[in-house]
Amino acid sequence: MAADIPISGAGAGDLSDITVLVVEDNVSNFVLIARMLGFLGIHCEWKTSGYEVVEFADQLPRIDLILLDIRLPYEDGYGALKKIRSSSRLKSIPVIAVTAEASEEQMKKARAAGFNGFLGKPLDPDRFPDQIQRIMNGKPVWEMY
Repeated sequence: MAADIPISGAGAGDLSDITVLVVEDNVSNFVLIARMLGFLGIHCEWKTSGYEVVEFADQLPRIDLILLDIRLPYEDGYGALKKIRSSSRLKSIPVIAVTAEASEEQMKKARAAGFNGFLGKPLDPDRFPDQIQRIMNGKPVWEMY
């Protein structure tokens, strides 16, 4: 079962020093996520597939959270998560599954695989800021809608 990992350096409301890696192959989904994170003052980086995600993340000076789509080209989110968890630098970074295939079954599968949370698509712009705030404060977020 996934552990709840608090983010070091993130105060109760201050997210301005946070860097989120968004692994998403759909441009419009990424733009929406980037805008919502930007509204919170969060810097984000973008990777379009799970392939070589660890190599990409290792080049970033800082990474505090990974939002990882499950259905990706070349390598899905589960394969990418295994590589992230085997990286000494990234293994303690919270990884949240983000998927349009939101169901109880998918959520259980994500939990069993070691994800730290689950957000079903479409993401709700009214709820997303609170969801990210809770994640950054180490609270579990397992939500389908």
